[in-house]
Amino acid sequence: MMRRVEEVERRPRWVYGSGGEPDPRFTLANERTFLAWIRTAIAVSALGYALRSLAGGQLDAAIGRVLLALASVACLVGWLRWARAERALRLERGLPAPMGATAIAILLAAGLVVLAIGEWH
Repeated sequence: MMRRVEEVERRPRWVYGSGGEPDPRFTLANERTFLAWIRTAIAVSALGYALRSLAGGQLDAAIGRVLLALASVACLVGWLRWARAERALRLERGLPAPMGATAIAILLAAGLVVLAIGEWH
């Protein structure tokens, strides 16, 4: 037997315990964005693991470790972004400003540039 949404306790409470039910299209779009963050984190972690495992030098291994840490941060940032956006949708407020995406992009680009420069030498 299906239970109504109101009968199911959803977590986190600070997200679902506020406001009303938003249009499902917006909730699903927010979820797709979260899943894009997770896919990105998986790709970055695969690159980091490959660099760490197949490292030709200490620089490659260090960049691999940084990429693995960055992938972990991307998972956390993606979840926090999802939660803040979902709460804003439920409260019928504007979406919060992006957080963390710029820093992650800059760190990832810097790591790849250092890796590319290391390959040239």
